[in-house]
Formats: sequence, C-alpha cells, structure tokens
Amino acid sequence: METPTATPVAQPAAPAWLDTAEYPFATHYLQTPAGRLHYVDEGQGEAVVFVHGTPTWSWLFRQQIKALRQHYRCIAPDHLGFGLSDKPTDWDYHPASHAANLGQLLDHLQLTQITLVVHDFGGPIGLGFATQYPKRIRRVVVLNTWLWDTGAEPQARQADWLLHSWLGRWLYLGLNFSARVLLKKGFADARQLTPAIHRHYLQPFAHRSQRMGPWRLGQWLVRAADWYAARRQELPRLASKPALLIWATHDPFFNQQHLGRWQTLLPQARTVQLNCGHFIPEENSAELTQALRSFLAEMAPSSS
Repeated sequence: METPTATPVAQPAAPAWLDTAEYPFATHYLQTPAGRLHYVDEGQGEAVVFVHGTPTWSWLFRQQIKALRQHYRCIAPDHLGFGLSDKPTDWDYHPASHAANLGQLLDHLQLTQITLVVHDFGGPIGLGFATQYPKRIRRVVVLNTWLWDTGAEPQARQADWLLHSWLGRWLYLGLNFSARVLLKKGFADARQLTPAIHRHYLQPFAHRSQRMGPWRLGQWLVRAADWYAARRQELPRLASKPALLIWATHDPFFNQQHLGRWQTLLPQARTVQLNCGHFIPEENSAELTQALRSFLAEMAPSSS
C-alpha cells in the first residue's frame, strides 16, 4: 500500500456548531495530498485507534474516548469527506485511498502496538491497513462491518443501483440522504438520535459541495469487491492478534449471518452481542465502553 507524503498543518478553530462540552477534544490536522485530515489525539499510553464509517466521524466515538483517555492514547481520524476533515470534490474516495490516509496518519504519529477499533466502512478501511502492517497491530475490535464481496447480497445490490443512478446522486448530494435518512434508519431506538446529536452528523454535510464523501464511498460498497476479497485473504496475518467482535443484534444493515462469517474469519475472537442498532457507540455507549475496557485490561502486556 502506497503511503504518499503527509505533513502537519496549522490547526483551524472548531466550527461554531460543534458542542465542545460533549466533544472536548483538541483539533489536530494532517495535510495529505488530497486535503487536510482531522483527527483526535487524547491521552497517553497504549494506542487505541477508532476508525469510523459512513456517514459518521470521530464524534461517534466521543464517549469511548472520554472514558478511555485516562489510561490509553485514543486516536480517531475523520476520513477525508467526513467530519471536520476537508471534503475534496475530485478525489476517488476508494476504501484503499482512505486506508492509505490512515497509514499516513499512523506513520506521522509513529504508532505501533495499536488496538484497532473498526465500524461500518471503517472495517475494510482499518483492516486494509492492518493486514498490510500486522506487526503494528496488537489487538482488533470489530463492530458491525464486512470484509468480503457484497455483490451477492440483495440489499447491497439495491444500494449499488441507487448510488450509481441519477436518483442516488440527487438524494445524496441534493438532500443529504445518508446523514438525514439512512443514519436514522440504522437506529433500533430512534429516540437515542436526539436532535442535538443528529445535528452533529448533519452539519459536516451542510452544503451540497460537502456531501461527496458519503456518496462516493457508498459507490464502492459493491464495486470494490476485488479489494475487499484481497484484504479478506490477508486476514490470517492477524490470526495471532487478540480479537473482539462487538455485534449489534438489531442492525438493519448487518445480520447474524454476517456475524457468523466474522466468527469464521477471526476464529480467535470473543463475541459480545449488544441489544441495539447499527450505531453501537450512540445506542449502547456504556456497554460498548465496558466491553472495550475489559478487553484492553485482560489483554494488557505482561508487566514482568
């Protein structure tokens, strides 16, 4: 995986719409060839890297970062096109390109012995990095995601048709469909998506020109099949790493068959099932945090 040169840049002020009491983190940026990549870097100790999907950003993991930063160094990037990162209109948004950006950031921060936490599109992006550099990975935590060809799945084929149609372009770019509609659909209990929380997923895409990320990344759900398959073939490189599957049981996008597939792909993994929808850190933050804390503690390096 190529890792183009990236450099640190001046830190812009947080946007006025950001609730800094709920998200009390310093802003950090890295200049990549395609734009500025925003990331959270909080705490000290072993590195825990949170990798989000679509249409989310590091805001999704804010409760876990606040809870764990007392004992761990918590890193959470916003992919280009998402959150507080730049939103280029002429970039390919391929998962491989996002994985390369993640590699640039982790190189810049000189991180090794990483605990990688991945969700949604963050699965192929984060594991795309991990399978290339397994020696830098200490543990893997997988939340409702995939790493295989989705072309045989009817729901994915429907999404692929929509995303490559004029209707999909209008919905995603004109109406902010991903953050406005699909995000809400992912919740088993929509009451958990309060207006204040939802606003923080809508505001990064306030203008049409800012909505390329969810649309273009979504277009690779099916059509990056060869890349997903190649990364899946490389998963045995992580066979020696402690792994944890944290699975939402009421996810409209990923079901128990997907969980079973992960249990086959990561046979060393322990499984924790949570009674919530797709966006686990929002719907079941406390249990997720406890599962992460227990896993990190149990799999801590020996002090001898």
